[in-house]
Amino acid sequence: MYAPPRTRSLPSLLALARCVWRGDGDLLGLLPAAAYRTAIGPLGYSRRSTVIVNDPDLVLHVLKDPEQIFPKSDLMVGALEPLVGDSIFVSAGARWRRQREMIDPAFSHIRLNRAFTAMQAAVDAYEAHLDGVAGEGRPVSLDLAMSHLTADIITRTVFSTPLQSQVAHDVFSDFAAFERHVAHVKLSRLIFDPAFAPVAQPPEVLAACARIRRHLGEMIDTHLAAGASYDDIASAVIGARGIQDGTDTGFTREELIDQLGVFFLAGHETTASVLTWVFFILSIRPDIAARVRAEVEAVAGAGPIDIDATKRLAYTRQVFRETLRLYPPITFLPRVAMADTRLGGRRIRRGALIMIAPWVIHRHQRLWDNPDAFDPERFSPEREAKIRHGSYLPFGLGPRICVGAAFAQTESALILARLLRRFDFEPLAPEKVRPAARLTTRPADQVMVRVTRRG
Repeated sequence: MYAPPRTRSLPSLLALARCVWRGDGDLLGLLPAAAYRTAIGPLGYSRRSTVIVNDPDLVLHVLKDPEQIFPKSDLMVGALEPLVGDSIFVSAGARWRRQREMIDPAFSHIRLNRAFTAMQAAVDAYEAHLDGVAGEGRPVSLDLAMSHLTADIITRTVFSTPLQSQVAHDVFSDFAAFERHVAHVKLSRLIFDPAFAPVAQPPEVLAACARIRRHLGEMIDTHLAAGASYDDIASAVIGARGIQDGTDTGFTREELIDQLGVFFLAGHETTASVLTWVFFILSIRPDIAARVRAEVEAVAGAGPIDIDATKRLAYTRQVFRETLRLYPPITFLPRVAMADTRLGGRRIRRGALIMIAPWVIHRHQRLWDNPDAFDPERFSPEREAKIRHGSYLPFGLGPRICVGAAFAQTESALILARLLRRFDFEPLAPEKVRPAARLTTRPADQVMVRVTRRG
């Protein structure tokens, strides 16, 4: 059975030595072999206690957090603040609840029937673009292609406007630079810094964040200047109201960049990451690609692929979900203990990092059969019913579960069906492809392919 690229697990000290030798901030290399067998236990050697939690019941407890003592870790908050401020993605407590109440009405704009037209328009445009690329025969970066397409979809959904090609390229490059250099992934910080130490970000990270926020600010300014003439996610967030210090207020311009930055980046970077892996795997496994194409032919023929058709693409969705299992876009869901407590019979001190890692849980030897193999049939109705709750969490769990899960699955089914029906993807140097995890699970280097028109 086919096992796509992964980072080979090593004993703890060898894993640490490999990470130091590579020096690329890839946190997958730090995960020791024992992590894929344990239910809960210490992770590595550091000044600050780090505990990995894999048992599904304990994972659910931490993510639901009934005692409200496991907020997002200070490392993650410190890493993301320059990009999304104190937004709904990183805030906690009363501030998070106020933001959520204000933003909830905007979630209605994610209704699939409403968003599907924007998805179709973006795929139309990108299909035409790939037609030109295929005619030229030049190599294409799968990473950049998927980032551009999903960014265009989310921009049309959030801001009611197509994304300019140069802006898409800038955002892709800046987010890649942000992930490479953000202090969250610095090995020295993980090992030597105490709990709650200040997170100082290097200049290149701050510059990348400033450029991304400038692009978002320009799109927000267009909406602010237009008044009430838009009916989309951005306009709903602009019009949101909430009580703060006894006063009914809306979001400031900077807060709008924070909140809409979450929609924009979480809505396209994560999906782009998974789609990069899907198209790479299908380029290696033409038999699976042929089965997807056969299903698309049976469901839609050569005609339009509407939203009802995407729901009937059962095997295509299984392929996407199995890729999500092997390459969860958010590799780690770190939490921090804000008080002394106990978890799974283990004493947890205040300040300890509680590391929930979808990458590890999805490949855990006690939770999955042949966990490193690519097997879309795991998500057939018969076998999916046997998957233990809490052992599959590509969109998180608990009150902070991703509200865009259905959006991402419908969008991905449409993209896979449309592009596979029209194009072949030939990988260049597939033997060099390996995953790396910083904030998201991406290929360590861009995956290059050659695109050709089919028949």
